[in-house]
Amino acid sequence: MTAMSDQSMTALVHGAAAGDPVAWDALVSQYSRLVWSVARAHRLSEADAGDVCQATWLRLVENLGSLREPEAVGGWLATTARRESLRVIKAAARQMPTDIEATLDIADEAAQSDPGRFLLAGERASALRAAFASLGDACRTLLTLLMTDPPVAYAEISAALEIPVGSIGPTRARCLDRLRKSPALAGINV
Repeated sequence: MTAMSDQSMTALVHGAAAGDPVAWDALVSQYSRLVWSVARAHRLSEADAGDVCQATWLRLVENLGSLREPEAVGGWLATTARRESLRVIKAAARQMPTDIEATLDIADEAAQSDPGRFLLAGERASALRAAFASLGDACRTLLTLLMTDPPVAYAEISAALEIPVGSIGPTRARCLDRLRKSPALAGINV
């Protein structure tokens, strides 16, 4: 990436805003690695990073004519890519993927070996899901991020949830305490 003067960057942004495909291609060429690296720095999968890049460029198209500091378009792109990455992380935290086939395989094995133990395990799992669902969004999101495999760095969790890194541990403890005290888990050994 070659450094451009503020004037030439401003001219490039104004040209792209006016519909000049050469100016647009120059912007994409100049900053595509930056946008990609911001997305990947958030440890997103390749597909999610690609979605973040696409959303970031779309946001630029939508805002190209209204940038207050067109010479700082690189910073604008980096900030937008970071926000889009955090949006993807938050959305992923709301989803609770399950591997239904693996669950059924384990259930079949357990039922065949000890049906009573299988029923108790099913009741515990159902109660835990109900207790987890009764938590607030913030606790569910935090606990989900903390259980993600591969683990998400505290700095990323802090950015995604907009809380200080130092409050993640105490907040986790409070959320787990709420989970343990949930009426859904009353009488269940978890």
